[in-house]
Amino acid sequence: MFKKEKIKDLHYSVNGLITADEIQAAADEILTEYGAKAKMPGFRPGHIPLSILRQKYNASAISEAIDKLMNQDLNKYIADKKIRLAAAPKADLSKWEIGQDAEYSLEFDILPTLPAIDLDKFTITKKTAKLDESEVEKSLENIRKSRSIAEKQSDDYAAQNGDTAVIDFTGFIGDTAFDGGAAEKHPLILGSGAFIPGFEEQIIGHKSGDEFDVNVKFPSDYHAENLAGQDARFAVKVHEVRKHKLPELNDELAKAVGHESVEKLREHIRNILTEQYDEASKREMRNELLDILADKVKLDLPESLVDQELNMAKQEHDREHAKCDGDCGKDHKWDDKKERKDAERRVKLGLILAEWGTQNKVEVTRDDLQQAVWAEASRYPNPQQVFEFYNKNQNAVAMLRGMIFERKALDAMLTHVKTKEKSVKPTELFQQADVR
Repeated sequence: MFKKEKIKDLHYSVNGLITADEIQAAADEILTEYGAKAKMPGFRPGHIPLSILRQKYNASAISEAIDKLMNQDLNKYIADKKIRLAAAPKADLSKWEIGQDAEYSLEFDILPTLPAIDLDKFTITKKTAKLDESEVEKSLENIRKSRSIAEKQSDDYAAQNGDTAVIDFTGFIGDTAFDGGAAEKHPLILGSGAFIPGFEEQIIGHKSGDEFDVNVKFPSDYHAENLAGQDARFAVKVHEVRKHKLPELNDELAKAVGHESVEKLREHIRNILTEQYDEASKREMRNELLDILADKVKLDLPESLVDQELNMAKQEHDREHAKCDGDCGKDHKWDDKKERKDAERRVKLGLILAEWGTQNKVEVTRDDLQQAVWAEASRYPNPQQVFEFYNKNQNAVAMLRGMIFERKALDAMLTHVKTKEKSVKPTELFQQADVR
C-alpha cells in the first residue's frame, strides 16, 4: 500500500513499497501460468520446473509482476478514495534493482466532480424559419439536371453556358508546353468552374471545329508552384458541343426517382428540407448551450487532459502547416496562449457532457452507431471502404461512439432548458458552423 501521498487540487503524487519477496512470489505465479502452456525441449507441457523457467524468463516475469502489483495498489487506493483517474499515471521506479525491495512513485490526475447544473435556469434561443417553396422548386430542377441527356448539336451551334464542349487543349507558359496541361476530347461543362478562372468563359460562343487560343492567369495560390501566378496560353480545338436536354417534370420522372407522383416527390423534398431546417435550428441551440456551459459551470481541469488535448491540436496544426510548406498566412500561426485556452474549453465541455450524460443514463445504441456509419459512408464514392474501415478499427468506433454520446447528452440537456423562439430567414439558419 502507499506510504506517502501528496495531493494538490486534482493532482496526486503517491509513494509505495513492494518487498522483494512479494515481487518474486508474483513473478512465480506468472511463470507457473506460462509454464502450463510453454513448450521446451526435454520437458512435457506443464511439467517444466520453476527453477528452469526462472533461469530463462525471470526478468520479464518480474517486470510484469511489478506492473501488476503497482496496479493492485493503485486500484485499491482509488477505490478507497472514491476517485477516478483522468489519464494513465506516470510511474518512477528508477532506483530499483532486481532482488531489492521496490520503492516507487506514481503521479496522476483525477477527474473532477461535476457540480449540480440547474439547466432550467438557462434560456436558449430557438430560431425558426418558414420553408421557402423556391427551395423545393430548386431541388426539383436539380433532379431534372441530374437526369438530363447531353445531345450533340449541329456544327453551326455556338456553345452557351451550361453546355458541354468536347475539346482538345494544350497549355503553354511562353512558348513552352507544361506538364499536365494537355488533354484530348475532354468533356467540359461550361460554367461548372472545373477549370481555372477565365478558361470556360472563353469557350462560350465557339462552334464545333473552331481552333483558338485561351489566355488566362493561374491563381497565386495554385497547387502547382511552377504555375502559380503565371500567365498561360491554351491552344484549344472544339470537337463538338452538346446541349443538355432536361426531362419534363412529370409523374414519370417522379417514379424514376422512387415516388408515385410529382406531388409525392414535392412532399418528400419538403420533409427533407424541414428536417434540415430543424437540424440547423438545433445546431445553433447546441452551440448556444455549449457557450453557456463553458461560461457558467465552474470546473477544475486535469492538467494532463489539457496537455493531451493541446498536443493533439499542435500535431494537427503541424500536419496542416506542412501541406502549405509553412506559407499558410498569419491566421495559421500557432498561438500557444489561445490554443491552450481553446483546449481547456474542449476538455471542460467534454467532461461536463460525459459526466452529465452518464448521470442521466444517456446511451449510444447499436442503431445510433449504424446510422452514423451509414451517414459517413454516404459522403464517399465508395461507401464499402468506410464500412471496412470501421469494422477493422475499433479506436475509430470508440471515437465515433464518444461523439454520438456527447451529441445525445447535449440534446438531452436541451430538453431541460427554457427556450424563446425567434423567426428568421432560412439563410440565417445555415450561416453558423457546426457544434464547437
